[in-house]
Amino acid sequence: MGLIHADIAISNPRQPELQAMQMRALVHTGAITLCVPEHVAVQLDLQEMEKREVTTADGKHLAVPYGGPIQLRFQNRTCFTGALLLGDSVLLGAVPMEDMDLVIETRMRTITVNPEGPNIPSALVKSADET
Repeated sequence: MGLIHADIAISNPRQPELQAMQMRALVHTGAITLCVPEHVAVQLDLQEMEKREVTTADGKHLAVPYGGPIQLRFQNRTCFTGALLLGDSVLLGAVPMEDMDLVIETRMRTITVNPEGPNIPSALVKSADET
């Protein structure tokens, strides 16, 4: 299928005076979270909240900074999340994609808003019976 990229905006909602950064993100549904390189974290003054353990593709276990908060924007969608602060480019994982109700267009090698809900993101939730 090849690599999929998307143009997203990343900002720090705690510091609205800082301009959002327009970034080209690698879309990876095998990744769970958002990954943001250190130079972006510095530009947005993101605060490290804790360390998280990650496993790299070669099987190494590393403790890496996890920080935020981060506001992501893609087209008419937005979400708030944290990010692993590592790597040299932005990696968009499954959780923020699900939160914004985005889908992959494999033929075009891009992402788009879910065409079943073009104006409002939807989510699948379960509720307990109130009996």
